[in-house]
Amino acid sequence: MIMADQPQKQPDKDAQERRMMREAALRMAFTSEARQRLANVRMVRPDLANAVEEYVMQLASSGKLKSAVDDDQVKQMLATLQGRKRDITIRRA
Repeated sequence: MIMADQPQKQPDKDAQERRMMREAALRMAFTSEARQRLANVRMVRPDLANAVEEYVMQLASSGKLKSAVDDDQVKQMLATLQGRKRDITIRRA
């Protein structure tokens, strides 16, 4: 019975280790203000926050990330990834 549980726990452990390594890399890649902004964005748009994180991870892995990403750079990334906002106007008759 213990042998049957062992194979199931190994992938979970590997996934947890990868997640911890990713979080550590992201902590080094972002300034504290940038991490706070991403946390706020994640509450409203988790897909957008994940896209920014993936983009920064790609930059870091390719060696194009020279310093930590600051808050202004995160704002620019969010604006680029979010695309054009729709303007909604309400006209009253």
